[in-house]
Amino acid sequence: MAIDFDTAFEPAYGEAVPVAPGVARLTVRNPSAFTFHGTNSYIVGTDTLAVIDPGPLDDDHLRALLAAIRGRPVSHILVSHTHVDHSPLAARLAAETGAPVLAEGPHRPARPLRIGEVNPLDASGDDAFAPDVALKDGARIEGDGWTLRAIMTPGHAANHAAFALEGQDILFSADHVMAWSTSIVAPPDGAMADYMASLDKLLARDDRLYLPGHGGPVTQPAAFVRGLKAHRKMRERAILERLRSGDRTVEEMVAAIYRDVDPRLHGAAGLSVLAHLEDLVGRGVVAAEGEPSIDAVYVPV
Repeated sequence: MAIDFDTAFEPAYGEAVPVAPGVARLTVRNPSAFTFHGTNSYIVGTDTLAVIDPGPLDDDHLRALLAAIRGRPVSHILVSHTHVDHSPLAARLAAETGAPVLAEGPHRPARPLRIGEVNPLDASGDDAFAPDVALKDGARIEGDGWTLRAIMTPGHAANHAAFALEGQDILFSADHVMAWSTSIVAPPDGAMADYMASLDKLLARDDRLYLPGHGGPVTQPAAFVRGLKAHRKMRERAILERLRSGDRTVEEMVAAIYRDVDPRLHGAAGLSVLAHLEDLVGRGVVAAEGEPSIDAVYVPV
């Protein structure tokens, strides 16, 4: 099943864009290959508000958020995960509004680092983040005329959470599901087994609209999530085919599978391949000489 990505998006930097009844989106001017046009923050409510993902440390964005809040009380600040494009501004917004910060927990990798291992995404983690309230899966956050439910969706990050707006069938899907691109799943920051399980968790829901952390909405969530699953399974099959053909290293597999991709992106592709290999080793489909790593030798079982 091919994924129909939607890259049509107007960030409208500095403006609060209505995207659903009682929901506005503000996009940070932090575009990149990984953030698309920038990180989306969301304001939920009309009288007393919640803010989802305040974003990176950016003075202009803080001013835009406060202008959109317009002096109304903020009862909750919610953070989907602790990458530096989503969580660092939460502390400053909390100081301005007096609202508590809620999230699954502090930043951490999906698994313990092995001896001598370096996390290539260390610079992406907000290690200073500490929520005022740690959320459990299914936790309800109730405000003035709205209720949000925390849906834990690890994979892209160990502490990744989505937030469901009850009564509107809307899911703030953050970086787990985005219309413009697949999510980055890179060990040890993230884990493919967790990511796939989280996709299944979302498929069991009946949300009608996803509002993601980057880019525009996902308007047909179930079909899109099935497409994401099919894409990852296709990539898994390609890795197994390369192993059966004699490839033994991540570098060899990337060179073949991503031969039509800009070589400057092969490093990121290698982390994606490693995520699949870790999952395959965990399932007993592939064996590694020693612990699975970017430099390990792999063989099919």
